[in-house]
Formats: sequence, C-alpha cells, structure tokens
Amino acid sequence: VLGLSNGARAGLTGFVAGIARKTVINNVTINALLPGPFNTDRLRGAVAKAEAERRGITVDAMLAERAKLNPAGRFGEPDEFGLACAFLCGAKAGFITGQNILLDGGAFPGTM
Repeated sequence: VLGLSNGARAGLTGFVAGIARKTVINNVTINALLPGPFNTDRLRGAVAKAEAERRGITVDAMLAERAKLNPAGRFGEPDEFGLACAFLCGAKAGFITGQNILLDGGAFPGTM
C-alpha cells in the first residue's frame, strides 16, 4: 500500500541527513520524525474499515488487536507527536540535528 511513498521517504531521509550538517553551523537544525501507528482518522480510515469488514469484525476490535501488537500496547496519540516536534523546534534541542527519530512505541525491531 505504501510502496511509492516508502521510496520517497528513503530519499527524504538521506536528504535530511546531508542538508542538516550544512545548516547547523547557522543554528538551523533539521530532523525527521518517523511516526508509527498513531490514533488518527487516517489509521481508522478506508484500509482499516476494509480489513475489519473482510474479517467480519468491527473496526474497533480490529484496531484493538493491532494496538496489542505494538510493544507499548497502544497507538500513539497525536499530542505525543506534537510534543516531540515542539521539543525539536526548541532551543534546548539545538545540538540534535540530522536525526531520524522514531515515534513508534518500540515497534521497530532494530537497535539503531
């Protein structure tokens, strides 16, 4: 479903890392927030509805099952994403640049 956007995101990730190293000297930091599943209208949208219908269960039941698969046992809340973004935009995050920050409740299985 996300095949085309995955390629674009990979390119953007590389671009962010490269340009961030050039702008930080001017106190301009650039980072990428990489969200996992968040409790949004998009999460509950057409794909979720189609899967729930195919399985013969409610959307809420299907999403509850999906949430349990995340190590956090839930989906992220939009304000958590906003607060992470606000922190990175603040002066106290001025030494963080060129990073890809996962906001996924621990879903990514890697160590870096």
